[in-house]
This record gives sequence, structure tokens and C-alpha cells, in this order.
Amino acid sequence: MSRMLYRLGGAAARRPWRVIGAWLLALALFAGAASTLGGALHDDYDLEGTGSQAATDLLRERFPAMAEADARVVVHDEGGVDAAEVARASGRIAKLPHVVGVDGPVPSADGRTALLTVRYDVPVTDLKPAEDLDLLEKAAEVPGARVEFGGQLPENVTAPGGTSEAIGIVAALVILFLAFGSVAAAGLPLAVALTGLGVGVAGITLFAAVADVGTTAPTLAVMIGLGVGIDYALFVLTRFRENLAEGLAVPEAAAGANATAGRSVLFAGATVLVALCGLVFAGLPVFVTMGFAAGMVVFATMASAVTLLPALLGLAGRRVLRRRERRGAPVVNDSRRAGAWAALVVRRPLPWLLAALTLLLALAAPALGMRSWPNDASSEPEGSTVRQAYDLIAEAYGPGANGPLLVALDLTEKADPVAVRRELAALADVASVGEPLVSPGRDAAVLTVIPAFGPQDERVPGLVDAVRARVVPLGGEVTGFTAAYRDLTEIVSDRIWLVILVVTGTSCLLLLLVFRSVAVPLKAAAMNLLSIAAAYGALVMIFQWGWGAELLGLPHSVPVSSFILPLMFAVLFGVSMDYEVFLLTRVREDHERTGDPHGSVVAGLSATGRIITSAALIMIAVFVGFVFDPGVVIKQMGVGLAVAVALDATLVRLVLVPAAMALLGRWNWWLPRPLDRILPEVDVHGARPPEAEELTLAG
Repeated sequence: MSRMLYRLGGAAARRPWRVIGAWLLALALFAGAASTLGGALHDDYDLEGTGSQAATDLLRERFPAMAEADARVVVHDEGGVDAAEVARASGRIAKLPHVVGVDGPVPSADGRTALLTVRYDVPVTDLKPAEDLDLLEKAAEVPGARVEFGGQLPENVTAPGGTSEAIGIVAALVILFLAFGSVAAAGLPLAVALTGLGVGVAGITLFAAVADVGTTAPTLAVMIGLGVGIDYALFVLTRFRENLAEGLAVPEAAAGANATAGRSVLFAGATVLVALCGLVFAGLPVFVTMGFAAGMVVFATMASAVTLLPALLGLAGRRVLRRRERRGAPVVNDSRRAGAWAALVVRRPLPWLLAALTLLLALAAPALGMRSWPNDASSEPEGSTVRQAYDLIAEAYGPGANGPLLVALDLTEKADPVAVRRELAALADVASVGEPLVSPGRDAAVLTVIPAFGPQDERVPGLVDAVRARVVPLGGEVTGFTAAYRDLTEIVSDRIWLVILVVTGTSCLLLLLVFRSVAVPLKAAAMNLLSIAAAYGALVMIFQWGWGAELLGLPHSVPVSSFILPLMFAVLFGVSMDYEVFLLTRVREDHERTGDPHGSVVAGLSATGRIITSAALIMIAVFVGFVFDPGVVIKQMGVGLAVAVALDATLVRLVLVPAAMALLGRWNWWLPRPLDRILPEVDVHGARPPEAEELTLAG
């Protein structure tokens, strides 16, 4: 691999326009194919094998008008709602595309609010949310009244993105310029990352033509791809600067950087891809497609870092250096402060290790009380129509009216809807149960159960279980979004341990193969798990406890979204391994040269301290940019990733790693002889590149 990357990097640097032209052509071809052959984003909310899905399937077969998407129209007038105007609006709504019925209007007790429930004949994922909501808004106009919209259709409308990405890019550009003092050095990593990002996102659009790709998948993929793409280019660029400082010509400097840092990039990217593949075991198709989507972007940014970047370096040449460095001043990439800090930690490793462990465990402790639950309209900004509809419904009909449970009864099983209604109404946490609605074929019935509390209340899972305990023996089941949330949360909590085991195990095997050490993989896995647990704890404090909810634009504290737990784990484990790989490659390189276990740790941290800090700051800036996304899931993901990277680049890399490696000493690189004999040789730990005279550069 080393020779191949050396030849590739040298050839790209000698004939840069060929490589740049090939990438521009690939970008144009992918973009053109995506625009003509690509598919539309499509969420899949089906939860195969769950009670809520069984109830939905029963209704789709026998009572389709109650099985698919809905929307809620809330009409409010302080002086009293005009029933005739509401009736006319209901008639207009009934004529809209895909509308099969309009329930209501249901007046509130004070007469100031009326509620219409609009039922569609397709799932919400098959509607065009923005267009269909626009039609609904026009049809539902009531003169002199305030009209707000809730339910599945309005809540599925996503705001256009771009702001979060722009914030991350600008912040990254500033950090790169401060780190290198050169416009060329600051711009190259961004150009490489954005090119890979463009190809990867086009690939996601093509993937959407053959699979259901969720609406949030591209945003998450861009978040991850932008961060790792800049980092990968940054590591190759740093090696290039070092090679120039040693007096190498530009093509040889690019070839050498590709042969060393490029190998580490490929392995680090492979660990991210392996971690994302672990989402296959999360138990939900949406996680699988999110993992594949993010993986496409990561793969494209890896490829651009080892092909396009050497070509751009060949064009930029010595312009990646500061002006004084071009005039002969020494090129400084090492960090004396990081080296001095590492020496301090290595001298007394045990106290430092215990102090860092104590702090990380304290940050992780709140995760033990985490309550995961998908977010609903109550978490939206107060000015949004779905939040306004939520508040009006809660005030007029009770908080539980925002999260009704639908009990689907199979009447061929001799279930008595009247008796079931009476039994469910007697439950302590049930506010009311609607009259049974019977299907046209008289073979199914639906009961609407209104809880005594809102859909995010901690008592919801217990109520869903209690209702199921009454109706399942009678051939019925419970559905509705609240029941589906219960099933989703249970799937995630049951399967996340399998994701953790698979991702951790495969990553350890890769590290064992590459670093030929037993201690290195185990130590890396333990530290990654600690930083991820601390990030989970931070999410609990910020969102569930509400310590920073208002600063993030949320109206109140919210549970940690069930959607992000396995996804965040896979992404963080892969990203954390990036820094581990780049640090350990330098430590291993120095250890092979000197044989000094303590000195190699100091040298490795000194060589990588500045660049890892810059890379971490860039990644944090990218992730923090997504805090401004209106979606709560993306917001929580951005905060969690930013916190984890910050902890990983400080407590883990600056304290835990040097302290643990100092305590282990020569045991860091111990490998049992039988294992040593059977493991293949994989050289990606930063050895010196092939000398220029030993290789004939391609071309």
C-alpha cells in the first residue's frame, strides 16, 4: 500500500491538472446522474415485528381510512368559533388530493376552539409535505379566526438547510488560517473535503432511487463528511509541510505525505466505515440507510484526500508555507507545549490517569438516568404552527389529545368494542375513550384512547403497556405515533448493546491487525467508550435536565431522542479512532526508531498535538454549526458529537493516552508469539516512506 500511495501521490503532484480534471469530471457526472436518475428522500416509519405495526397492517387491510397519514386543523377564535365557516372549510379540505375523510369539527367546552382531523389514503412519507400542507392551509382558511396545523403532515415538513454547513465551513477556514498562516494551506483542506462531499451527496441521491433514504440522512452525512474530510486533508497537508521543511522537492514531498499520512487516512476512514456498518445491527432500516449514506460521503472524502489533495499540493507547492517559512525560517509543525505537557503526565502517570478517569466518569454518570424518547411538536419553537397547534389542543382538549392511542380491534376474533371501551375507560391514566368506529366491512373497529398526559410524559410507556394488556388477548393491538414511539424506544434499547459489541469488537480487530498489539486496541476501545459515555451524560444534562435547552432554541427540557443513540455511538467511535490512529502512528514510529516507551509517547504527542488540536477544533466547529438546525434530532446530534470530540482531544489524548501508555511501558506493543505468526503484516503506522530513488514515479 505504501508504494502504491507513494506512486499515486507523486504522479498527481507532477501532473495535477489530469487529476483535478478527473475529479471535476466525476463531480459533473455524479451530479448529472443524480439529477436525472436520483430518487427522492423518503422516510420509512414501519417497525416490522412490533405491536404498532401489526395494528397498522390490520387497519390498512380492513379500515384504510384510519391507517395512513393525518393532519389536524385547529381553529381558534377568542370570541367563539363560527361553526358554519368551519363546516365550509371542512368541505373544501375533503376535496383535496389523497384526503379520504375529515373528522369533526369537535368543539371545545368553551366554544373558542374547533378541531378537524384530516385523514389521507397514503402514509405521510408518500405525501409531498410542503406542497400538501400549502393546499391544506389555503383550504382551511376561516375568516377572522386563527388557524394552526398539527399532526403527521405538518410535523413532517423540514426547513431548508444550509446555514449549519455555512457556519462550519467559515469556522474551519478561520481555524486553518490561524494554524498555518497561509491562504493556500487554509483553502486546500476545504476544497478537498467539499469535492468529496459533492460526490458523496450525489451518491446518496442515486442510492435513494433504489432504497428508502430518510430526510435527515443527507444532513447527518454532510455533518460527518465535512468534519472527517477536512481532518483527513489536514493530516496529509501537515506531512507535506514537514517534507518540504526537510528539503524535499514538491513532488517527492507530496508522494511521501501520501505514503505515510495517506495510509493513516485510509485506515482511519476504514474504522469509521466499519463503525457505520455496525448500524446494520440496530434493528431499524432507517439506521441502515443512514449508515450507508454517511459511509458514501466518508469514502468519497477519503478518496479525495489521497488523490485530489496531492494534485493540489503539486500546484500550491511552497505556498502552503508561511511567508517567513518560504524565506528560510524553520517550519514548525511540532508543539513544544504538547511535548512539555506529555512529559509532565508521563513523569507521574497514575495521579493524572485517576484524575482524568474521575472527571470522565462524573460527566458520564447522568447517562445512567437517561430517558430516551422521540421528540414531538412540544419541542418545536414557540412560533411554529405545529407548536401553536399543540398548545391550543392541550389547552382546549387536554394534553393527552396531542398523543392519542388508536386501538385496532379484529372483529372476526369476537371482540366487543363496547366492552373494550368500557374497560379501557376505567384505566387510571386514561382521560377518555371515543366511540367505536367500525370499518365498512364490519370486520374491524377503532377506539381512540386519550391519555391523561402529554405524549412525552414519563408515564406513557406504562400506559401503552397497560392498554395492550387489555386488548391483545382479544385480538386487538395499539398503534398511533405514541405507541410507535414506545416500540421504537424498546427496539433501540434492546439492540444498542449489539451495535456497541459489534462496532467495538471489529474496531479492536482492525487495531490489532495494524498495530500488532493487544494493549493498544483494548486501551483505545475503553477510552472511546468513556468519552462517548461522557457525551451521553452531557446530552442528559443539557437536554433532559434542561441546563442549556433555552440557549439552544428549545422551549423546555426534552428527552434524548431515541433516534440518535446508536447513530451517535457509531459515528463517535469511528471519529475517535481517527485521532487514536494518528497519534499512535507517530508514537509507534518513534518507538521503532528509539525503543524508548516513555520518550516515544512524548515525541508522538509533540508531533501530533498541534494538528490534532486544530483538527478537533475544526470538527467541533462543524458539529456546533448544526446546533442551529431547527430539527431537535440534528441539534442533539451536533451537541453530542461536539462534546465528545472536545473531550477526546483534551482529556483522552492529552491525559489518558499518555498516562496509560506510560504505565504500560513496553507492554504497549506486546503481542503473543502465536498471534504474531498468524497475523498478516499491515504497515500503516507511519514508517518512513519509500525513498524517491527506490521508486520510479508513475508518469
